[in-house]
Order: sequence, then structure tokens, then C-alpha cells
Amino acid sequence: MLIDKEQVKAFLPHRDPFLFIDSVESISGPSDLVKDTKELEGVEVKTKYYIDKDHPVFKGHFPGNPILPGVIQVEMMAQTAGFTITKLYSMPFKDIDLKMALLKVENAKFRRPITPDMELDIVSICRKFKKKIAVYDCQIFHQGNLMSEASVLASFDD
Repeated sequence: MLIDKEQVKAFLPHRDPFLFIDSVESISGPSDLVKDTKELEGVEVKTKYYIDKDHPVFKGHFPGNPILPGVIQVEMMAQTAGFTITKLYSMPFKDIDLKMALLKVENAKFRRPITPDMELDIVSICRKFKKKIAVYDCQIFHQGNLMSEASVLASFDD
């Protein structure tokens, strides 16, 4: 594990029940901090999230047949993608007031249902980063099986 839950919370503004990263397992790319966001192209982030059977979303989606909504899966992907820019900051993360916004989702495919008690591996690769806008290809896996995928466009402002 590269970044634990406490440091995830120090970096992301999200909180339970809308925080969908337990840990960051790896971030590829330059080993040193970068100064230009263009250097983030090609960076791959891998995170983990355990989807607990008691998560509030399952109370309504769907009682007796709990399935994680696609919109939550896209949010997991976007939160994972956000960790690309940790290459701009020193750890431990403190006083980061990062503003992130999901701008667009393309080519979303939900291949298999995600159900309670699954340990998920989320992968994001930065394809393009220009100024404060980035494009990512993202996937969610469970036990090596592709569960869902999408391309997301996000903006960052610090």
C-alpha cells in the first residue's frame, strides 16, 4: 500500500458514505515531484475499495438484489483518477484545498454487476493533461475480472 485511508482523506475532499477509495496501491510515473501537468500523461493509479454489504446505497438499489449503481462506479473511477496529481504534492498531504470536478463520461460499459462484499481494484491511466483538464481511461476489476470501464474528463483547480 502506497497511501492509506487517512492520507486518502487528507487528499480527497470526499467523506463517507461517498468516499470510494480505501487505499492507493501504486502510482506509476516520475519518482520525483513534477512541475508541469503534461508530465502526468501516462501515469497509472491503482486503488482498492471494499464494497461492504451495509453500505447505505444498497438500502434502495435494490432491496433483495443489491447492485452497486453505475454512477457510483464512475465516481470510484473519478476519485482514483484524482490521485494522478499527487505527483504535484509532497506527502504527507496537509492543507490541500484541491477542487476537482467531473466534466464528462464517455464509453461507459458496465460488464458485470458489482455486489456486496467485493474487493475492487480500480485502475486509472492519464491519457492527456492540458492546463487544468485531464482525460483518463479507467477500469474496475474484481478478482481479475473486468467489471466496468469508462473514459472520464476532469478539471482540477488548486
